[in-house]
Amino acid sequence: MSNILVAYFSASGTTEKVAQKLASQIHADLFKIQPKQAYTRADLDWNDSHSRSTLEMKDPNSRPEILNKVEKMEQYNTVFVGFPIWWYREPSIIDTFIESYDLTNKTIIPFATSGESGMGKSSTYIQKLAPKSKVTQGKRLSFSITDEELNTWASSMIK
Repeated sequence: MSNILVAYFSASGTTEKVAQKLASQIHADLFKIQPKQAYTRADLDWNDSHSRSTLEMKDPNSRPEILNKVEKMEQYNTVFVGFPIWWYREPSIIDTFIESYDLTNKTIIPFATSGESGMGKSSTYIQKLAPKSKVTQGKRLSFSITDEELNTWASSMIK
């Protein structure tokens, strides 16, 4: 068991691959955040103003249910939280995840995958959801990030 957790939500598999690589590089435990109701391709159509993901992101109070929970969250001092960027921020399911635990005195390190978008205000939003934790500035990671680049970044964040 590690005192570092890499928790992630992945809609298409890209974030999952980066999270798996990250957890392997830093010898962290890995946790997949799964929605209780899986997202379909139609749900993820950001061009459709009535798609599930669009409606969730338009509603700041949206909290999609999560299928699973991290057991013994208290054992982790550092939690990397990974997600795809949706509408220039973390998906609402990440908000559900953050609010599901007492993250007091933990370091939360957001990371995201995105074709072009940056992290936006994800770190600020996450800090508001976990005010008694230390949320670092997030980083967008490319699917093609090398093991060395990933290890260098992650190590600098853990200190």
